[in-house]
Amino acid sequence: MEFHYPNGKKYIKMETAKKKASLPKNISYSNRGMTLEADLNETNLYYLEQGIAVIHKKPTPVQIVQVDYKSRSTAVIREAYFKQPSTTDYNGVYQGRYIDFEAKETQNTTSFPLQNFHAHQINHMKKIVDQNGISFVILRFAKSEDIFLLESKYLFKFWDRMISGGRKSIKKEEIEVSGHKISLGIQPRIDYINIINQLYRIGESN
Repeated sequence: MEFHYPNGKKYIKMETAKKKASLPKNISYSNRGMTLEADLNETNLYYLEQGIAVIHKKPTPVQIVQVDYKSRSTAVIREAYFKQPSTTDYNGVYQGRYIDFEAKETQNTTSFPLQNFHAHQINHMKKIVDQNGISFVILRFAKSEDIFLLESKYLFKFWDRMISGGRKSIKKEEIEVSGHKISLGIQPRIDYINIINQLYRIGESN
C-alpha cells in the first residue's frame, strides 16, 4: 500500500527492524524513554485507567484513493494520502477543564527549531486559550532525554519573535526558564498533569 503526504510526495517507512538488529546487544535502554508519542500514549492510558483524566491522541486523517475491492472481507487499500492535520496532537478533559496540546521532539541539543510548528497549529492554540482552555506543548530533546512542558503563551512569544525577523528557534536556556521540566517516570511516564496542577491549582480544589 502506498501513502502520500499532502504535497504528493511518497511516504517511505523507515526500516526500524533492520536498524534495531544492527545495534549492539549490550546497550541498556532501561532508563531511556521510547518515542515521545509512545511515552505520552502510555501516560494517557495510565491517566484513563486511574480515573485521573481522559486525554487521547487525535487520529491522523487519511484520504483513501485506491482500493482493491473484490469483496468486503478481502478489500485492500492500495494508495492513500495523509491529509494535512489542522490542529494539535492531543486533547481531552481533566477536572472539568479542556486540555489541548502538541508534542514535539528534536535531535538538536541547544535549541528547539520553530519550524517544527505550523501557523495553523499556533492559531488553533490561540483559539483554545481565548476560550479559557489549557493549551501547551511538550518538548523533548531526544539526545539528552530532557522533557519540558511549555505553556502556549510563551510559545506565542517565541513564534511572534520569529515572525518579526528574530531567531528561528527557542534556545534551551529559554525553555528552562519559561518551561517546566518533567522527569521521565514509570507510572505515569510523563506526568504532565502534575505540572497542570501546579500551574492552574486544579488539584487544590479536590
